[in-house]
Amino acid sequence: MGRLAPQGGMNYGFGMLSVVIPLHNEAGNITPLVAEIRAALSHIGAQIPHEIVLVDDGSSDGTQAEARLTGARVISHRKACGQSAALLTGIRAAQGEWVVTLDGDGQNDPADIPRLWQKAMEFDASGARVMVMGERTRRQDSAARRWMSRTANRIREAMLHDGVRDTGCSLKIFRRADFLALPFFDHIHRYMPALMRREGVMTHAYPVNHRPRTCGVSKYGFWDRLWVSIADLLGAYWLLQRRKLPEIVG
Repeated sequence: MGRLAPQGGMNYGFGMLSVVIPLHNEAGNITPLVAEIRAALSHIGAQIPHEIVLVDDGSSDGTQAEARLTGARVISHRKACGQSAALLTGIRAAQGEWVVTLDGDGQNDPADIPRLWQKAMEFDASGARVMVMGERTRRQDSAARRWMSRTANRIREAMLHDGVRDTGCSLKIFRRADFLALPFFDHIHRYMPALMRREGVMTHAYPVNHRPRTCGVSKYGFWDRLWVSIADLLGAYWLLQRRKLPEIVG
């Protein structure tokens, strides 16, 4: 299959940005979100050449039909496989050298993408391998969900020492090749900063906007995530202990 023509304007010499969005029962959120992304990346002064890849993860509502009406690339899973699997599908299909991920519920603000992209390009120009991510400073979630997130972040940081206060923010920019080099497992999206650093990729977080959900319902609960999160954390800890980066001298 030939390359799709990128959407947007000048690329400043850094190639195309692939916007990858996993979706599961997000009907009503998709059309405005895609419109916001195009506006943010096509604005005078930004004009970032891009493609938008929507991955419908086995939705049972009108998500797939709405996604196809946006004109973005749409890939569908026959049944729900989870957010990490949807990200992997989208990133494998992406045609850009760089990828930005964000949630399909509209809570991540596309207006933050150009600023994070600029930061990523500044680090890249210095020769550094980098992942730039958002840090939600004013969470628009319930008190219970904020408490759960803070607790999980503290436990994760104590074990993995990834230096990130908000690994749950899905707004991240990184090289496609760096992600595909990671050891993949279900729920990897929660541990990307630690795993990127394991491979020698610098990670930098910047404050970003966070918005209330306007359509649909959250897919996350406490008890359905507790036990699997413990198993994932132990697995990520094991992976970090098993990796040694050689220092190449010639």
